[in-house]
Amino acid sequence: MLYFQVVILSATLMMVYYCEFTDTFSPAQQGFICRDAALTKPDPGPEQDSLIQPVILYSVVGGLPVVLISGVELVIFLLHYNSNNLYDQEKVVLMGDCCYVNPMVRRTFRFLGVYVFGLFATDIFVNAGQLVTGSLAPYFLSVCQPNYTALGCQDTPLFVVQSDACTGDPDDILRARKTFPSKEAALSLYPAVYLAMYVMCCIGSSGGRLAGPLLSLSMVSLAVLTGINRVAEYRNHWSDVIAGQIIGAAIAVFLVVFVVQCFKKRPGMPLSPSDAGTGNTDEVSAYINRTMETGDKYVVSQSPGSCTEVT
Repeated sequence: MLYFQVVILSATLMMVYYCEFTDTFSPAQQGFICRDAALTKPDPGPEQDSLIQPVILYSVVGGLPVVLISGVELVIFLLHYNSNNLYDQEKVVLMGDCCYVNPMVRRTFRFLGVYVFGLFATDIFVNAGQLVTGSLAPYFLSVCQPNYTALGCQDTPLFVVQSDACTGDPDDILRARKTFPSKEAALSLYPAVYLAMYVMCCIGSSGGRLAGPLLSLSMVSLAVLTGINRVAEYRNHWSDVIAGQIIGAAIAVFLVVFVVQCFKKRPGMPLSPSDAGTGNTDEVSAYINRTMETGDKYVVSQSPGSCTEVT
């Protein structure tokens, strides 16, 4: 099963490579209207001139999850080291009898592995959308530099579909044809939503009633501001940013709920530790008796959140 997951992750990485660093796929050649006001914004320049440079964005997207998830898992492990409430204290055996993995390490790699897969999937979805639509950036006409006299639209606006209508730099034109959905908006909101759900799931209110929500909302707010900055710099339309944010958030929610199963509880378990001591003792006792009769292991979670792996 582990090898199969490695194959899937390698395939997504290869797909990202072909979309990002090769010209195997070209965006659709979408036409435009002469002197379209929505496409005549000034050229903002390369991405390196943006307020949120790619090196900053990708450093945060790649580094913050590793630091945050590793730190949270380490703290939880140290706090519950002598308790069976969070981790199954039995060693985890991989590949026969040769390797034993600490439960904290296993959980950390599980969360990070799913995150990396989702990051690659988000990039693939965004690239596919850009290639299929070939949507034009707000500054498209500034870099396209069409010859309106040759196109015959000096007085009346015409819809131009000629592939050779542009006389500007081909690289700038190609960049201006890949804006929907916004990759920066998607890649910024995906980690924000994923980490926000992870924080609320694993930390909950253990650090105080406002610590978890404050950290989660801060990450989401910064991601939203990244999308707003894209529009303010005329690099994307509002529709590009909104579509990118929807893709990033949807993939994050799907992975956390259905793959990581962070909110999944075993049938018959109390909804929270407070339920176990207030009014639901009969249900807890029945659950324990039922699991003991069948020989299954049972864990009544007293740890914060519902991030506990129930076995």
